[in-house]
Amino acid sequence: MAQRSSALERLPVLVVPGLDDSGPGHWQTRWQQRHRQFRRVVQPDWATPDLNRWAARVATAIDGCAAPPLVVAHGFGCLATLRATFLFERRIAGAMLVAPADPDRFGVLGRLPSKPLPYPSLLVASSDDPWLKFTKAGALATRWGARFVPVGHAGHVDVESGHGAWPEGHRALTAFGEELAPGLEAAA
Repeated sequence: MAQRSSALERLPVLVVPGLDDSGPGHWQTRWQQRHRQFRRVVQPDWATPDLNRWAARVATAIDGCAAPPLVVAHGFGCLATLRATFLFERRIAGAMLVAPADPDRFGVLGRLPSKPLPYPSLLVASSDDPWLKFTKAGALATRWGARFVPVGHAGHVDVESGHGAWPEGHRALTAFGEELAPGLEAAA
């Protein structure tokens, strides 16, 4: 009997890094190496957090997918993803928003959705993330109707905080993809 492929092999997946991109040891890069079909959204300037320019690149990447993708975003990439689906009205299958940057830190909260997202989402947050206070992460999850996933003392969930391959995150992504797959297959 043939083994059924995982949802991550059947769904288009976009990787949306945050400021300064995700280097070779970062979980986003490692997941992309593990799943060759994952596609990275590349920004023209990784050091300048220009929300609309970043969101336009995310929207273009979504347009390049054969079906609505599952987006795996980190840091400022989470904000760019939200802006792309909001401003440019792009449809995605779902979003895993990991350690989002604080929108107020960049003065962009008013340019992001103020009500529940029209797609399933997870907001993964650490209790000691220097980029977003835990209580604010919970409030944003509520605002966007995202499932709140606390990960304890995990810093910014990056290489510096000890999250290279981040197997727990990969398991969460796999489970999320499996949750999304039946609805996407029924819609096809």
